[in-house]
Amino acid sequence: MARAGLLVVDVQNDFCPGGALAVPLGDEVVPVLNAYLERFDAASLPVYASRDWHPVGSHHFREHGGLWPPHCLRDSPGAAFRPDLALPADVVVISSGTGIEEEGYSAFEGTDPDGVPFGDRLHRDGVTHLYLGGLATDYCVRASALDARRHGLAVTLLLDASRGIDVQSGDIARAIEEMRDAGVEIGSLDTVHPETE
Repeated sequence: MARAGLLVVDVQNDFCPGGALAVPLGDEVVPVLNAYLERFDAASLPVYASRDWHPVGSHHFREHGGLWPPHCLRDSPGAAFRPDLALPADVVVISSGTGIEEEGYSAFEGTDPDGVPFGDRLHRDGVTHLYLGGLATDYCVRASALDARRHGLAVTLLLDASRGIDVQSGDIARAIEEMRDAGVEIGSLDTVHPETE
């Protein structure tokens, strides 16, 4: 029997307006994700929240040869989840990008608090259908969705609960198309009813 799980991708202060690497309109995902969180929690379905959790000196950062300004430094205010994100008490936090050499785009590069890789944690929890949304559509959401498909999961992108960067014009549209081509379904609050799975 299929079992649904919800992944909230990187809804951290640094990725929201005013943060070190803000996604345009990134804060708009919060009320929509809260509606999904309420739905999954009411159905007693597992909820996961991924976060960038970078060390100082990460090679992911521009000053050390990477693409990005420093962001989401572990234990910093910028790395904290948005305070208005209504994560349930039993949320499983998945930390990625924790090593100096790690990019951490995909939640599947991360581990749970016990060090269990995310893919293994989903298998242990019996999740066969992963719903996901968050920040950013063309980076960590995309990478996580594609890896979920590689792990054999059914995947639904919560498009109304995702926002992208569009560093190059069209990046968001291309990312969505790539996800669709990999078998990712597109869902919204109108169509997603995990309690019926």
